[in-house]
Amino acid sequence: MQFTLLDEDASTSARWGKISTAHGTFDTPTFMPVGTQGAVKGISPEDLREMGIGVILCNAYHLYLRPGYQTIAKLGGLHSFMNWQGAIITDSGGYQIFSISSLQKSSQEGVRFKSHIDGSEHFLSPEDVLKIQFALGADLMMVLDECTSYPITHSQAEKSLAVTLNWARRTKQAMVNYKSNSGLFGIVQGSTFKDLRKRCAEELVELDFDGYALGGLGVGEPPSLRKELIEFSAGYLPSGKPRYLMGIGTPEELLDSVSLGIDIFDCALPTRIARNGGIFTRKGQISLRNAEYKEDSNPLDVECDCYTCRNYSRAYLRHLLWAREILGMRLTSYHNVYFLARLMKEAGGAIRKDRFREFKDEFLEMYNNS
Repeated sequence: MQFTLLDEDASTSARWGKISTAHGTFDTPTFMPVGTQGAVKGISPEDLREMGIGVILCNAYHLYLRPGYQTIAKLGGLHSFMNWQGAIITDSGGYQIFSISSLQKSSQEGVRFKSHIDGSEHFLSPEDVLKIQFALGADLMMVLDECTSYPITHSQAEKSLAVTLNWARRTKQAMVNYKSNSGLFGIVQGSTFKDLRKRCAEELVELDFDGYALGGLGVGEPPSLRKELIEFSAGYLPSGKPRYLMGIGTPEELLDSVSLGIDIFDCALPTRIARNGGIFTRKGQISLRNAEYKEDSNPLDVECDCYTCRNYSRAYLRHLLWAREILGMRLTSYHNVYFLARLMKEAGGAIRKDRFREFKDEFLEMYNNS
């Protein structure tokens, strides 16, 4: 993996760059659709290619449990398995282990947990998680980290951070056993405590990862505090490495975070809300299930040129959702992912013209006040 920083906005910390992998190059800032179990819900790999998506996220925890990483490896790796030839980043599964699995218990050695699928018992060390991601054939990989809830005490966060940093060191050491061009990201934790975030960032930078992620955010803390922590944490990360904010996916927070120097984003929210009629438009998010759209012949967004907006009306899509037709969920999901992909492309263009602040303000003025 190679990251090239190509330009920076004159009045904000927004950056434009490129990440090169064995499966192609993509621009940053970028939004990654979430294909947790090897598929972006409702959207085919062909759809993603048509949108110009260059990278997607899959989850090592889910694929480890089903169908099993050995099975995927035998079938040629995740790219071949799901017919996706773009880049793939795999989340280590730390968040899922701590939020979905039952009876999990972590230690300096690793994490022991019961599967949310069948209750079977498992133990994964940070080295195991790295091995799984290599077997899947990921282009970009995440270290195993311990995710914390909100709120917690400083002492609880400090104890958790010690585990996360130990796992990060061990994962970095284990990388020497693999001959690969894949990139490895460290994850900045520390809950909402700036001293812990600073310590984590500095120790991870000393280990010299290929990129750095901000984890443990979007878990219930106030948005204003989240923004403050993003800006604070990014200040301790090197400019020559990509910065990844995990689990954030609304247009407002994407643009705010780009302005703070973040390069990569992922979130399942765009497709999740789309399946229930939540639609991104230039004039704000709408609820397509509302009666006001029953006879609306307009596209979801009159300024959007995605496949859905070129071919279908709000009235028809609303009908499909109320009728629980799978096509409706597929078409609305397509639109929401396209909307964010296009937004990030436009953000990159604005950065290159040194007018990102104006672009952001103009977009949010219309998005929040229409």
